[in-house]
Amino acid sequence: MNSIRQVPSRVKTRRTETNLGAEREHFDKQQLSSISKAINSAETPVKEKHARRIILGTHREKGAYTFWSYALGLPLASSSILSWKFCHVLHKVLRDGHQNSLQDCMRHHSTLVEIGALWGNLHDKYGQLVALYTKLLCTKMEFHIKHSEIRPNLEATDEVLERAAGTDINNVFQLTVEVFDYMDTELRVAETVIRQLNTSIAISTLTSGQCRLSPLIQVVQDCSHLYHFTVKLLFKLHACLPADTLQGHRDRFHDQFHSLKTFFNKARDMLYFKRLIQIPKLPDSPPNFLHAASLAKHVKPVVVIPDEDEPEQQDDDDDDPEPLIEVSDVPTASMQPQPQQFDIFDQTFGPPNGGFDDRDLQIESLKGDLELLRAELERVKAEAQRYITQLKSQINSLEAELEEQRAQKQRALVENEQLRMELEATRRRNAEHEGLQATFSEAEKRAQSTEQRYNKLKEKHTELVASHAELLRKSADTVKMLSATQQTQEEVERTKQQLSFEVDRIKQDADMKLEEQKFEMEKLRRELEEKMAEVLRIKATLQGSEKAGEQMNSSMTSLQAEKERLMRSVSEKEAELSSLRQAAQVQQSSLQQERERSSRELGDLQGKLQEKTSREEQLRQKLLEEQFALLQGTVTEAESIIEDAVAKLDDPLHIRCTSSPDYLISRAEATLGSIDKVKKGHADFLGNMGDAGGLLRALTQFSHLAADTIINGSATAHMAPTDHADRLTENCRGCGTQSLQFLKDLKAKATLQSADPASIRIIVQKILHLGQELRPKGMDVRQDELGDLVDKEMAATSAAIEEAVRRIDEMMNQARKDTSGVKLEVNERILNSCTDLMKAIRLLVLASTDLQKEIVESGRGAATIKEFYARNSRWTEGLISASKAVGWGATQMVESADKVVLHTGKYEELIVCSHEIAASTAQLVAASKVKADRNSKKLTSLQQASRYVNEMAANVVASTRTGQEHLEDKDTMDFSGMSLIKLKKEEMESQVKVLELESQLENERLRLGELRKKHYSVAGVPLEQISEGNGLSSSPAHPAPQSPKPTKPAVMRKPALAQKPNIPPKNTFK
Repeated sequence: MNSIRQVPSRVKTRRTETNLGAEREHFDKQQLSSISKAINSAETPVKEKHARRIILGTHREKGAYTFWSYALGLPLASSSILSWKFCHVLHKVLRDGHQNSLQDCMRHHSTLVEIGALWGNLHDKYGQLVALYTKLLCTKMEFHIKHSEIRPNLEATDEVLERAAGTDINNVFQLTVEVFDYMDTELRVAETVIRQLNTSIAISTLTSGQCRLSPLIQVVQDCSHLYHFTVKLLFKLHACLPADTLQGHRDRFHDQFHSLKTFFNKARDMLYFKRLIQIPKLPDSPPNFLHAASLAKHVKPVVVIPDEDEPEQQDDDDDDPEPLIEVSDVPTASMQPQPQQFDIFDQTFGPPNGGFDDRDLQIESLKGDLELLRAELERVKAEAQRYITQLKSQINSLEAELEEQRAQKQRALVENEQLRMELEATRRRNAEHEGLQATFSEAEKRAQSTEQRYNKLKEKHTELVASHAELLRKSADTVKMLSATQQTQEEVERTKQQLSFEVDRIKQDADMKLEEQKFEMEKLRRELEEKMAEVLRIKATLQGSEKAGEQMNSSMTSLQAEKERLMRSVSEKEAELSSLRQAAQVQQSSLQQERERSSRELGDLQGKLQEKTSREEQLRQKLLEEQFALLQGTVTEAESIIEDAVAKLDDPLHIRCTSSPDYLISRAEATLGSIDKVKKGHADFLGNMGDAGGLLRALTQFSHLAADTIINGSATAHMAPTDHADRLTENCRGCGTQSLQFLKDLKAKATLQSADPASIRIIVQKILHLGQELRPKGMDVRQDELGDLVDKEMAATSAAIEEAVRRIDEMMNQARKDTSGVKLEVNERILNSCTDLMKAIRLLVLASTDLQKEIVESGRGAATIKEFYARNSRWTEGLISASKAVGWGATQMVESADKVVLHTGKYEELIVCSHEIAASTAQLVAASKVKADRNSKKLTSLQQASRYVNEMAANVVASTRTGQEHLEDKDTMDFSGMSLIKLKKEEMESQVKVLELESQLENERLRLGELRKKHYSVAGVPLEQISEGNGLSSSPAHPAPQSPKPTKPAVMRKPALAQKPNIPPKNTFK
């Protein structure tokens, strides 16, 4: 009886390898089946079970390699529905697949771009959706590759978002812009899908509508997270940057908010989404980013995917149920059942005794157990999926509660901040109250001191009254003493002395204490003097004592009356003093109140005056800004008009447009008039910047007339001779450049004052003069000359190029004999580049000749070749001029190269010749292109040859400059041994030399301009005079330029076969 223990180890190893291979084959077969069923051309939505198998496959192999290996074989370019479903599955793989799937998908980024470009160019509804969906997927991959902290499913916490944004405000700004772009691509896909559903008969209950709507589930999930990211980032930006800087961000967010809300509302009303997804509701109005407390009111929108109540039914052609894959990337042997395999040992040696043994029965029983376990596994898997969905729902609800708690915390922080601010205000008010209390205390102290002074004055007044009463008492005593002096003379004398002494003392006391009542005291003194006189009279009349007694009694009576009168006077003065004091206090309080009221009114009036002044200044500034904004808008529109006209100069579709010189002259004259109006409007605007109406009207007229002049100048150049056409085109281009520069100066406040259209006037006048020169004079060219001259010039050009190639070969051989080392390497590089350029020019001439023959054969009809050339004389003249220029440039380059190799010439001459050849080839291509068919293959060959000539000319310039750098010796500047005076002297000499060289450079530029003017004027000389000056000796029409360096060759000295073109105008022959 055979047993598993008796199988050799070699057979066990082969069995294991076979099992692994079969398992991999089963996995590949299952993935291929799921991909082919999920991505097909049927207009039905992608089934969830097929997409789930593909996603589980990415987790099993830890990447999307197998998915892309099968997806690349799909015919995406043949079916738009197939491409749409492919994008849907790829979106699911990016969101829910393994984390390595993003890198695998990024490798095929270019494939997605090509698919989107292909379907975007076709008029197909699904094709438009595919173009938008591929752009969304590319944006999604680029965003998550750049910000790897945020997973492709966008489920990131606020901490992860903070870490991705960083602390640099520039990074936060850039991340916000990228999130905006991300959201735009999502919303564009959703809006296009819903718009197509609204314009078709498909609805959400039909498979055709569900095929379009099914990817919007992932779009809703992405948009909810992107909306939350945008709100968080914008609040962070507003906390660090001024509000004016972020006005564009707020406008863009408001547009996205309304679009997203519209999309969510429409999707929520569709029956298709109600059983698949719970779409959150957005607030009625967007958050107010200018108010930081609004962040506490923001609630993160949460999307919930409900549980699937009904189990999916397997198709009839489905394979076995897929094995459960551990998403956590930890393989478990028990979770990966091995597929059924045949016993390799029995296949090799046959079953024992020709029947089944115990091991076969065990295998059969194990197979049955395996099927049961597999069914149990499917049940557990479905239950686990339900648990996962429920847990996700709970997590979403908990996250919502967490967001609510965070919002409450934010509100509490805001309230705490408000309370803290109120506490600070209360403290400030308390401090102010304490200051007022201190001021009040000081006022009370001052009042108390005033009261004390008043009490002292009152005490002094009381003392004065007491002293007065004492005086009266002493006066009474004196009267008694006088009555006693009747007895003796001595007593009278003694009384007299005592009274005098007392009177003097009382007078001194009254003078010191009663300064305020001098008048009353003066009366009292007079009374006392009268009393003294009376006393003297009593002394004189001692004999009549009775009479004296009576007189004393009368005197006493009068004194008593005087005393009462004085008492009444003192009382009245006291009452008057009290009333005056009270009136003074009342007057002082009323004056203080009036002063405070006046100060308050003055402060209010000053505040109102300042507010009115600031408001008037703001209105004036706003008016100036509005006027300048209108000016900028007008200038921007004028720039676009001028730029559009300048773009027509290089537009190949504009080559067939022609215009007459007379119309060009009328346009140029109108443009000159508009320039005067612009200048006047500019001066008026500088005088009154609050009124820009005149300048705006003048700029509008000027922009249209200048653009019209540029376009008609280019159209006139298409029918003009080559030299005039080049000058006219260059002047038109210069007119556009100067106009744009003038408009740019008007657009900026810094250069508004210095803006001047004088340079535009000069160029427009040049265009006007060229138009006058191009007016027809009623003459024509002889037919036989043009017909023969084209062939002669083309043959002469070919011969000149052949001669140039031969001479370059001779120079190469001679250089190899005479030089070595670096010089030989430089000469070989330069001559090789010149040889390549000559070969390219020869190809160009051949292509031009072929195209010329094609043009002649297709355009002459029944006429002869000479008649065709005569009928198209201007085109023929341009072709002759271009061929002459090419041949002359080739000959001149050979001479310059020869001089450079022999070290008798300059490298700059070779560079100038290269530029001349490039310009001549462009002239030849333009002359050939005028009459050629746009779809002609020979025209394409000519253009390719022209580009090749330009590349070879660039190589000649690069080789020349490189050789010049290798051969030039650069001395090291060492100034370490110089003194301060020596350095200053050298510095002044260097400055003098710089000024001399700049003067020489300016003079040479002026001389170059005069030479070019002379060249253009000589171009109008008849052919007979030009043929006379084609010899080696200089002619009067072509004087050799006087160069400051004797070694520089004569620029206008040219070979006979390649004379630079000089085409006569039509008025040469009568």
